[in-house]
Amino acid sequence: MQAGFVTPSAAYSEFIVQMFIDSHAHIQLSQFNRDRDAVLKRAHEAAVSNILVIGFDMETSLGAVALSEKHTHIYATVGMHPHDAKDLTQDVLNTFRELAEHPKVIALGEMGLDYYRNLSPRPVQKTAFEQQLDLAEELQMPIVIHNRDAYMDILPILEARQGKIRGVLHCFTGDVELMHRSLAIGFHIGIGGIVTYPNAKDIQAVAREVPEDRLLIETDCPWLTPQFRRGKRNEPAYVRAVAEKIAELRNTSIETIGEITTQNFNLLMGTCFK
Repeated sequence: MQAGFVTPSAAYSEFIVQMFIDSHAHIQLSQFNRDRDAVLKRAHEAAVSNILVIGFDMETSLGAVALSEKHTHIYATVGMHPHDAKDLTQDVLNTFRELAEHPKVIALGEMGLDYYRNLSPRPVQKTAFEQQLDLAEELQMPIVIHNRDAYMDILPILEARQGKIRGVLHCFTGDVELMHRSLAIGFHIGIGGIVTYPNAKDIQAVAREVPEDRLLIETDCPWLTPQFRRGKRNEPAYVRAVAEKIAELRNTSIETIGEITTQNFNLLMGTCFK
């Protein structure tokens, strides 16, 4: 079986356990220009079978698609981050619609709200978010949500579309109560390197309690490096450290975390049928 491509019939019994998917990475960025091939090699050696490269504006979306075309195990998303919400014109939306037809583009985003930096006005962020949600409904594609200090607005927006959209709240930083609200809408929970930080008690509680069929793991590289390399550039190989910490918190094996998160990713993103 070719790594990263799963057939829909009896596929999961064939998985090589201890295989991981980095469900949120930005390896198209310039931070990886000098050693991208070496980064991909280290990911392979760490049993990372697939990487989802996330676009967050037009340039990075095009970069994600271009990178996915070069590597069979890499997929892409296209979308506009709330920081750049003011740049989401109708022409940009039309381009995202066209890019979404690419066979390696499997989700829209990252999109959402960011009330920490407020680099675009909040009303503009909300409009851009709603426009991209409309596109996701139109195309029936999963979405990748960015949220920072904005749960009070993001969750009602998603609740209003419950049953019409699906996706993941990436780099989840809420508490268990917010996790349950997110699950009730039908969303997955993406957990990254923060879970390895000694003082990240809320995220660790979420990692313990999130249902196994809603859990995804990620790096958000080049940012949010796990504790063992904190302060250095993050990369997809380090998603293994996230899996190890979650396995410890859930009193299970890293093989189990690899297996369930791989299955969850493939079912959510539809890659088991590609």
